[in-house]
Amino acid sequence: MAEQSNGRRGDVNPDAAVKDPDEWVTGDEPPTAAQESYLHTLAREAGEEVPEGLTKAEASRRIDELQAETGRGR
Repeated sequence: MAEQSNGRRGDVNPDAAVKDPDEWVTGDEPPTAAQESYLHTLAREAGEEVPEGLTKAEASRRIDELQAETGRGR
């Protein structure tokens, strides 16, 4: 049976959906198209290059780093 919500924001713990990229089952796969696009946007704003061959997990960590550096996403 699917969990239902009554529409109140307090019903869902947003931290429950956040996992460390090292724990991702698909972390070794190539980055998603959305990750690639956002990573290149952030890198351009930070004046940095995006390394070739990143995994999905590595791209996620790099996005977090660049968000902190550029002040985006917070």
